[in-house]
Amino acid sequence: MCFEFDALPPMVPEDRVLAPMAGGAAAEMLVLESADGTSFSAALAECPEPIGGTSVIILPDVRGLYRFYVELAERFSTAGYHAIAIDFFGRTAGTGERGEDFDFMTHTMQTTPAQIQADVAAARAALLERTDSDNTVTLGFCFGGAQSDLCATNSDLDLSAVISFYGMLDPARAGIDSDNFPAPLKNVDKIRKPVLALFGGADDLIPAADIEAFDTALGANGIPHEVHVYAGAPHSFFDRSQEEFAEASADAWRRVLDYLGKSATPAGPRA
Repeated sequence: MCFEFDALPPMVPEDRVLAPMAGGAAAEMLVLESADGTSFSAALAECPEPIGGTSVIILPDVRGLYRFYVELAERFSTAGYHAIAIDFFGRTAGTGERGEDFDFMTHTMQTTPAQIQADVAAARAALLERTDSDNTVTLGFCFGGAQSDLCATNSDLDLSAVISFYGMLDPARAGIDSDNFPAPLKNVDKIRKPVLALFGGADDLIPAADIEAFDTALGANGIPHEVHVYAGAPHSFFDRSQEEFAEASADAWRRVLDYLGKSATPAGPRA
């Protein structure tokens, strides 16, 4: 388990909030259709006054779409970005938010990067239809972080960049042996998009050697990238007690928003 089920995402730093609303900008629950006909759930939070033409597709951890990621999408909307959080498990578990008793690993092990990338493409199409935004960045956490990294290997997605929070680079570190489970370190030579990768320095699942190998390979391949390690922070530091990891979480927010700003295109008028 990455963190407590009722955890809340850290607040956007006050000086980066552009569209404050009581309780955030309420996300709209959607059911989208992937290329293979699968229906899956998503939560779209539109920003009333976006600062750029970039939107964010949020890829959750192994538990799929639940309240934490719905509210995270709302946080992004207050910072000036449209955001949509998607669920991975429409093919095996149907639609709807995931509850605390969801048997996530059974369904996680039935997913493939190709399926999730098809869902990302459907989410991107929904963003374009609803917000006119065709400049898109994926942002994932844990399992979703690895999936976000792998999205950078698929040029058909037409992403501007990818962002990952403690995306597991080698699933064998967790005793997982599956051809379907994402392994960015094994696919790093296929990455073709800019990468921002954030890690905890005390994360037993992602040792320093893996991070260094990932960083070195991206550099050797000429991929623009930023890799940052928060000393002493554990896996899922952004999702844990904000009192304990508030400084790292606030810095991560700033790095992500700065990175999105670099990827942004001027926002055109809404029709």
